[in-house]
Amino acid sequence: MLSFGLLTLHTNNEKTYFMEIAKRAHLLDIECFRFIPSNIIPNSEKVHGDKFNPLTNEWMPSEFPIPKILYDRCFYGEDTHSKQCKAIVKWLKTRNDLLFLGHGLPNKLDLYNALANSKLSPYLLPSKLVTSGESIVHRLIPHKPVMIKPISGSQGRGIYYLEKKNNEIIVKTDKQKKSITRTFPYEDKAIAWINYLIKDRSYLVQEYKELTNENNQPFDIRVLLQKDEYGNWHVITKGIRTGKQDGIVSNVSAGGTISPFETWIESFSVSEKEYLVQEMSDILDSMPIILEQNFPPLFELGIDLGVSKDHSIWILDINSKPGRKVALTINPFLEEKLYTAPLLYGKTLVK
Repeated sequence: MLSFGLLTLHTNNEKTYFMEIAKRAHLLDIECFRFIPSNIIPNSEKVHGDKFNPLTNEWMPSEFPIPKILYDRCFYGEDTHSKQCKAIVKWLKTRNDLLFLGHGLPNKLDLYNALANSKLSPYLLPSKLVTSGESIVHRLIPHKPVMIKPISGSQGRGIYYLEKKNNEIIVKTDKQKKSITRTFPYEDKAIAWINYLIKDRSYLVQEYKELTNENNQPFDIRVLLQKDEYGNWHVITKGIRTGKQDGIVSNVSAGGTISPFETWIESFSVSEKEYLVQEMSDILDSMPIILEQNFPPLFELGIDLGVSKDHSIWILDINSKPGRKVALTINPFLEEKLYTAPLLYGKTLVK
């Protein structure tokens, strides 16, 4: 029987998703395990974790060999535990006896540099590493705001909007479902704040695009792509995420709402609709191919696309460990497909 391991930093993360995968595993002749990478015992290479019991539908504490197929759902931070687990997973990926569903993607800046040399470059927001507060503040021009964001961030956390008005620097961010604005009356104060921000974490800076609707709410299109059991990429679903009025991000974790893509696209004229759909199709068809030409193999992708008022399309973010909230909110009937996809693709890798 095949062994399938779900990797997580905390066993209370993604409990529903892991449970639904595990409940379907035995029907495909697969044993399912859940564990934290740091719980691998170095000498024996056994793991302290949980084994799923299909008779009771419960996770049972257990010690077991490292599973053959591994599904990495670790969301790493800057803490010591994250760094420890990240190093262990990196080691696991070097082993020829183990199979990862996907190997993940590098940080936002490495991703940008790879895509900047591809046919998708016209859809990218020009991005640079933030080297100092001076490099940002001294180049700020009135009416030309910028965004700074962590190169390894997720869920819209740590994203800031910066604008120069007269001699003041205005900073906006969305935190805990609230929009926060701070004004620096002097440039040196803003410079000191940015230098403190980047002291322990790397950020990139991008030109700000007004990607808002008629109510001044930020919105984007979240697209979920996955490989099927034959290794072919498919668009599973597209949904609209809409943020708070006057906010800067549309992430659901920051208070955003979810609505169907089809409702949004129908608001355009026939010619506009055809143009937008074709442009998005070209991006989504090309993206997985280009990424796998530059980086190790992947299993799934969450791609965020922005649309300007002039209908230009921008690639905002690419995530190799996407959630399923948008997909299941729009179409709950996708449950079976989403919960069995990792298992079916895992069996394909073994073959």
